[in-house]
Amino acid sequence: MSVKPWQRRPSALARQALGLYTALIVYGSWYPFSGWRSLGLAPFAYLSDPMPQYLTAFDVITNVLGYMPFGALVVLAVYPRWRGTLAVALAFVLGGLLSGVMEAVQTYLPTRVASNLDLAANALGALLGAAIMSPATGALLDRGLLRRVRLLWFERDTAALACLVALWPFATMYPAPRLFGLGNWPRELWLRFDSTTQDALLAWTPTAWHVGAWPALVAAWLPDDAWEAVITTLNLFAALALASLPVRRHAPLVRLLIVFIVMTLCVKAGATFLQSQSGLAFDWATPGALEGLVCGTVAALLALRLRRRSRAALAACALTVALVFVNLLPVNPYFDAVLADWRQGRYLHFNGLAHWIAWIWPYAALVWLAYLVEQVWLKRSTKRA
Repeated sequence: MSVKPWQRRPSALARQALGLYTALIVYGSWYPFSGWRSLGLAPFAYLSDPMPQYLTAFDVITNVLGYMPFGALVVLAVYPRWRGTLAVALAFVLGGLLSGVMEAVQTYLPTRVASNLDLAANALGALLGAAIMSPATGALLDRGLLRRVRLLWFERDTAALACLVALWPFATMYPAPRLFGLGNWPRELWLRFDSTTQDALLAWTPTAWHVGAWPALVAAWLPDDAWEAVITTLNLFAALALASLPVRRHAPLVRLLIVFIVMTLCVKAGATFLQSQSGLAFDWATPGALEGLVCGTVAALLALRLRRRSRAALAACALTVALVFVNLLPVNPYFDAVLADWRQGRYLHFNGLAHWIAWIWPYAALVWLAYLVEQVWLKRSTKRA
């Protein structure tokens, strides 16, 4: 069977996913980005160190698994220019170089230890990921079922939105005062200011804008369970509306959204089970959260009858309103107990990454929606000209 020229185009989604995953590796390797110091050691002195005295299977397996997606994404990203053995070799070399730099910089971090064993495990992970992905690359990107499904079900040039939507389930992993209550970093930043700084900032705003009494006033409008239902509904609706935008009309959109919801809840329950010291997987499933899940799902399914631009506008409105409430409402007093039950330890860097994704995701979605509005406006301007 001949291969058409358009089938040999590189995958923009794979390249964007590779860039995103590389950024996640850098973040996980250098977190918490503080306490930098020099012990008088050369950055690559760890290469000649003896085998670590304390060796755990968990650390080795984690390092191998952490770099397997990197190796697989490299093979997908360089296709079709590099294929087969060359692509696998390139993934192995890039994985080794990336890990080598990460370990070298860890020499200057007090909470990290540069290790040649970690380097070897990471390089092995990149090699395994690339070797597993290489035989399937052509079938996935050129002539396989995944390629046909993508062309039949999804619009072209939506790789950035697909990556953003794929991150949402992972953004929900970290505990929040209310289910799916993402993007509360303005509130936490405000609370970290001392009273003098807060007063100085408030002096630049009208008196009616001062936030001191607003949390109690807004919280009095509804019971806490009702507020959790509202926030869960708004955020779930926004995520589902965004997920529906790149899907074509004749695709099984309802089933895809249901799968997306189930996957999100599985990720949330799995992360809670692993991180909770009490081993609970569904402590977030409060009556308000469950009500919000139902309302958000129903609202998103009803919105599928609307045009794409209407769904995008509603998603932007839902995100904006949710962010206002998330940052304005007082924190549930029981939330401190949830955080105390959340395991840190060897998952410290994973927790930090999950927390940052939860902070950033809603704002990244609003930036993408603003970009979409700009593109629509430019197209209209071009047609008028």
